[in-house]
Amino acid sequence: MRYISTRGTAPVLAFEDVLLAGLARDGGLYVPESWPHFSEQEIKNFAVLSYTEVAYRVMAPFIGDAIPEDALRGMIEEAYAGFRHPDIAPLVKISDHEWVLELFHGPTLAFKDFALQLLGRLLDHALARRKERVTIVGATSGDTGSAAIAGCMGRDNMRVFILHPQGRVSDIQRRQMTTVLADNIHNIAVEGTFDDCQALVKAMFNDAAFRDTHKLAAVNSINWARIMAQVVYYFTAAVALGAPERKVSFAVPTGNFGDIYAGYVAMRMGLPIRRLIVATGRNDILARFFESGEYRAAKVVPTIAPSIDIQVSSNFERLLFDLCGRDGAEVVKRMEEFARSGTFSVSPAMLAEARKTFAAGRVQEDGIRKVIGDVYHDTGMLLDPHSAVGVGVGRALQEKGEPIVYLATAHPAKFPEAVREAAGVSPELPDHMKDISSRTERCDTLPADLAAIENYIESKAT
Repeated sequence: MRYISTRGTAPVLAFEDVLLAGLARDGGLYVPESWPHFSEQEIKNFAVLSYTEVAYRVMAPFIGDAIPEDALRGMIEEAYAGFRHPDIAPLVKISDHEWVLELFHGPTLAFKDFALQLLGRLLDHALARRKERVTIVGATSGDTGSAAIAGCMGRDNMRVFILHPQGRVSDIQRRQMTTVLADNIHNIAVEGTFDDCQALVKAMFNDAAFRDTHKLAAVNSINWARIMAQVVYYFTAAVALGAPERKVSFAVPTGNFGDIYAGYVAMRMGLPIRRLIVATGRNDILARFFESGEYRAAKVVPTIAPSIDIQVSSNFERLLFDLCGRDGAEVVKRMEEFARSGTFSVSPAMLAEARKTFAAGRVQEDGIRKVIGDVYHDTGMLLDPHSAVGVGVGRALQEKGEPIVYLATAHPAKFPEAVREAAGVSPELPDHMKDISSRTERCDTLPADLAAIENYIESKAT
């Protein structure tokens, strides 16, 4: 498998090099040169396989011969051994045509564990083979950081620097990061928004001298391996509900477009999906794009769903690449326009093509609270605010009789105040996290300034 940049001029790389590179040298994101494809019979056969076996079969074509089969199978088994539910990604039926896909049974209670528990092991394998050490930098709107830290803590060949927006993540989300005191973990509270954090990470990767000196690697979903691992649960959920004979839709709360892009990848691999429903909150750049064809940044507004309080969606560039006929020059033209003016548009034909796969909508905070309360009173299930965004938008757009899966992306106990206000009950943390409020925290606060962040990382170099 070979990987190409969405901007067309970076070197073509094999899997291991993409894993370690993160962002392409031309500022683009890596995508497979061609899509692996499963036949209907191969997809049917997934129905009798374990989650880890499906994971191996879905991811192996993207990895090729970069990792021996027994080593890859071992990493997959280890990555999911710590999940608290035997099904790893269980489906729960809540009505005749609705299911919730619970993606929060990993160690940090969020869907990011599916990719980052594996990514840490993939990086460790590659670095050990190469006898190298890297500096991992990542931006988080709440969940990526803790999952990355859980996957990479204590690993001698990687230093980890996670940037989060100060005061814009929940207390539980912050403490999941800042109470990890491993020597290789460094938390930075940035005086700004998640978009500022994400822009700083991209700027570090685009600073060639700094990138090369510190051997930067990425844990954000700009790293292809993150997307690859999330493709798996679309296959397991769809097959459990009758795929390939039966098409289902997925409603996905999203800010950075990574999780729903993984569903798009599953479709390109042959999985019949009826629709992918983009669910946003007030920070709705994606919903506005699918409505109008205009991608326009706006000011980030803090909400009770902080992990999707994003107005610049990095992974959207991967979809734009396909909408532009995989023409990197066309992508560059639009991304340069966006950098200049904060907006770009696609043609009516490109928008129509996108709408063949995607629908989109938004739900305001009162609507989020109503969904949490309604689902709890109807089913006894507690949703976190992000999962409620998926349910709220999915129900608003659901067609009569349409089978729909809502991705529950985080455990409700990560957002106890919002859930308690909406449902009237307090969600309980799992036993392994019940003492988190009494643990010692370690974090440094810095301005949203590239020089300040790079100087900080320099100061921690050992």
